[in-house]
Amino acid sequence: MKLLKLVPDNTNLRFLKWRNIALVLSVLTMIASIALVATRGLNFGVDFVGGQMIQATFTETETAPITELRGSIGALGYGEATIQRFGAENEVSIRMRLPVEAETRPEAANEMTERIVATIKEGYPDVRIDGVESVSGKVSSELFETGAYSLIFALIAISIYIWIRFEWQFGFGALFALFHDVVLTFGLFALTQLEFNLNIIAALLTIIGYSLNDTIVVYDRIRENLKKYRKMDIVALLDLSLNETLARTVMTSLTMLIALAALVFLGPEVIFGFAAAMFFGVVVGTYSSVYMASPVLIWLKVGPDTFVPVPSPGENAEKVGGPEQVG
Repeated sequence: MKLLKLVPDNTNLRFLKWRNIALVLSVLTMIASIALVATRGLNFGVDFVGGQMIQATFTETETAPITELRGSIGALGYGEATIQRFGAENEVSIRMRLPVEAETRPEAANEMTERIVATIKEGYPDVRIDGVESVSGKVSSELFETGAYSLIFALIAISIYIWIRFEWQFGFGALFALFHDVVLTFGLFALTQLEFNLNIIAALLTIIGYSLNDTIVVYDRIRENLKKYRKMDIVALLDLSLNETLARTVMTSLTMLIALAALVFLGPEVIFGFAAAMFFGVVVGTYSSVYMASPVLIWLKVGPDTFVPVPSPGENAEKVGGPEQVG
């Protein structure tokens, strides 16, 4: 029985023919992502901002009355409520910041929740309260700092590893690709306003690991070919390396995307943000390994002779003269 091959052995795609167009598009999307985060911000979950989150389902209506809920809850005097659909059209999540007195009087948070739930049930007898989560302001700030530090330390550790494992040009290219993936993922959440919580931090760390693994596989083949083909043009050499690793890249990415697509469309709502972040991250991570990490080597003037040791003047003299000609 003949094995199925998604990528034929004689594949010869000219990936780097489009490197300049890809660079422009990537830079524009990164700028747009940063602008979105700066202007729209991220929809932080209760994990990071602290407060109460109430999940409710209106069992006898097709659409949740979000506008009416916002008005009735706002009239309680606890501030503006953030109310969003959570799954189906009749399911909502209601997020409220903790009352000021909750820091000194912890029961104030429970009192607020009880009043909100009672108000909702009074106006909508068909409502079903699916869950209540509570995070104090102090805990949420600690969670946010821990999540931020985890991303920073991950990038620092990766920088050290790449610097030791490869030459600095490769390290710069890998970090540039990682920065591209992380920024675009942040932009996705700023654009869609999906809840940004600890699950998304876990997804970002996983994306960093996946993207780095894919990039290192490509870089290993590039470095092997740099030693093997001393006179080949660098663009042709990079295209050759990408085509030689294409079967592995397609198989790995495709199997992950199939599994993640099942989680996005069929999985529970509680992991939707994580699955969506992972799906998007695998796509951009695969793209960046080809069109970000590899072209960087061209812009940094890497060639087949870049890493060939340069002999010292003494070594040259010894090779030219030979020991028999000395004296």
